[in-house]
Amino acid sequence: MWQQSWDEAEKEWDEGSLQAAARRPLKKLNVLPQMPGITEETAKHLKWKSLKWMITKDHQKEVLKGFLKHPVKYGWAFLKSIFKKKSYLRDGDFFLYGVNSLDQFQTLLKNPQSILVLGFSYCHKPFECPSGRFTADCIHDPENSVCRQCFIGKAVNAAVHPQVIPLFIPTVHYVGGKIFEIVHQNPGRSVLFIITACEMTLEMFGDWGNMVNIQGLGVRLDGRICNTMKAFELSEQGIKPGLTVVLDETQRKILDLIHYHNQTFFDSSTQ
Repeated sequence: MWQQSWDEAEKEWDEGSLQAAARRPLKKLNVLPQMPGITEETAKHLKWKSLKWMITKDHQKEVLKGFLKHPVKYGWAFLKSIFKKKSYLRDGDFFLYGVNSLDQFQTLLKNPQSILVLGFSYCHKPFECPSGRFTADCIHDPENSVCRQCFIGKAVNAAVHPQVIPLFIPTVHYVGGKIFEIVHQNPGRSVLFIITACEMTLEMFGDWGNMVNIQGLGVRLDGRICNTMKAFELSEQGIKPGLTVVLDETQRKILDLIHYHNQTFFDSSTQ
């Protein structure tokens, strides 16, 4: 339905979401918007903590295997990024990597050969998620009452562009390995991304995206976020008793970008 009329499709989706919520409302336990960000102690030496984590916790060699495909190129790009004070620019809830503004990123979406990675951290899956929370699976079934109330379900169903790759992210090593895989399978093509994550993760791992030379947006989650190393370590093991959320205004901006991306593809395919 999203290909035919965006406005009608979104209206239908939202009406179905309200009906699903009336039948089986989702638990909102422990959602606490506007939590404090990274603690002062945690913020110290964060780039070093990131490097140590990526090397020592890469148990499946997901990141190492990708890095060794082009070690000189990736190593040099990583060094150039790591010596910058910040690996990103920021616009509200959006962390910008390799782009200067949301408008510039939107312009990149016009490229018919680009690939868009649409990634979602597991920690804002509902407690009732039929695929489980700490998993790379997601059925995003519009007929399922849980999926119908979930922003992830809505965004993935709306992204009908054939060159969108959805990822459901349990760990940073998982998404790192997948990004390497996508880049290496599509040489010469632009890989863009919109990925949700806690502010701490976006701070820690921006240099790694810059290393692979991909451009995109990290979307800051709110609610029960990780703001200490201990919370982050537990989260990477699937221990996340609270929910995170994408704030309403930020959801709207993400959906607008998905809509724009859809339009550029379908407009070009009819010419």
